[in-house]
Parts: sequence; C-alpha cells; structure tokens
Amino acid sequence: MATIAEIRIPTDQFALHHTLTTLEDARFEIERIVAHDQEHVMPYVWATGVDPDELERVVEDDPSVEVAEQLARPGETVLYQMKWIGSTEALIHILVEEEGTVLAAEGTHEGWFLRVLFPAREALSRTYDFCRGNGLSLDVQRIYNVDDGKQGRFGLTERQKSTLTAAYEHGYYGVPREVSLSELAEELDVSHQALSERLRRSHRALVENAVIIGEGVDNAGNG
Repeated sequence: MATIAEIRIPTDQFALHHTLTTLEDARFEIERIVAHDQEHVMPYVWATGVDPDELERVVEDDPSVEVAEQLARPGETVLYQMKWIGSTEALIHILVEEEGTVLAAEGTHEGWFLRVLFPAREALSRTYDFCRGNGLSLDVQRIYNVDDGKQGRFGLTERQKSTLTAAYEHGYYGVPREVSLSELAEELDVSHQALSERLRRSHRALVENAVIIGEGVDNAGNG
C-alpha cells in the first residue's frame, strides 16, 4: 500500500548544512528534485530569508554544492538549480533504491522536513533501516496511507472532516459570516464548547499537514 511519510533529517546530515548554519535565517524549499546518479542529486530550490548576494557567496563555499545556478531572482527570493554531491545518502536511497517521490521539502537551520510518497509501507521501513545502519538519523513524524485520500493526507478524523464540511456549507467561513458558532452548534446538535474545540483541532490538523512540513509537534488530537 502506497504510504506518505513526513520525516525530519538533521541539518548536519543533509545538503546545504554549511549554508544553513552560516545563515540561520535562510530557508530553502525544494520545487523539484531528481537523482542524477548514485552520488548526485539535482534539485530546483527556492531560497528566502537572507540577502541574495550574501547567500550566493555562502552557497559557493558549501561543500555539498557542486553547482548552483540562479534561474530567477524575484525580489529577495532566488530560484536555484543545484547539483548536490554530499550528505545526500538518505535522499538518494529514497529516490533511487525505493523509487520514492519527494512531494515537498523545506530546510532551515533546525533541520530538513520532507513529505515523501513511498510505493509501499515496506519501502519506508527499509529506508529507516538503511539510515540507522549507516549512522544517519531519520525522524518519522507522521505516516498516512494514500488509500485514506485527502482526509488521511490532511490528518483529519471523519468527524472533523464532516464538521468542517458542514461549517463551510452553512456559511461559517463566509465573509461576512452567514451563521454563528452557536447557530452552527445547534444545527449539528452539539454544545457550543464541543464545536469550538472540534473546529480548533480540525484547523490545527489542516495547518500542520497542509502548510507546515513537520515542526516536531504532536499529532493533532482527535475531536
């Protein structure tokens, strides 16, 4: 069964470690990534958070970067095409050995957070064993099955999904709001407090799974 996993890899065990530790405000987001061969990874990377000129100087000295070509520079943001040559063992294993797909990836000085689609649950297990056997850290923060659809992908329980759907259909998210929380609670035959708590948990799950790529937080509680 195909599986999506959110994983964290320490900065010092991944590409751009030198850059991220030198420029702690830098943030990288992978747009697209392919494995060139068993030793090289070629990602398209958006860089934000720091002065582009300073960033370019630091990236040039990064031992994990063989090539860094600027493709676009809108404002203070830079799109690079890079060739990584170091600290990519875990990533190459995922892309080449397990035929995984990186759906999203973001790197900061706190670590790299990746959302990966594995063709089978066993592929994730083999990746974890590979990292452990090679002295690499792989923190699996969340797992969900593709068969669960978007509900599973966004970390929502069935009740949370139905509550959000009802809130949307009744105009709770409209501007101006077409129904109050009390009116919606009465419509759903739940207490005002129970509905408020359920919506907060649902919103938190959506933000964690649809916006944030791993922040080391606990999974949203079921409500």
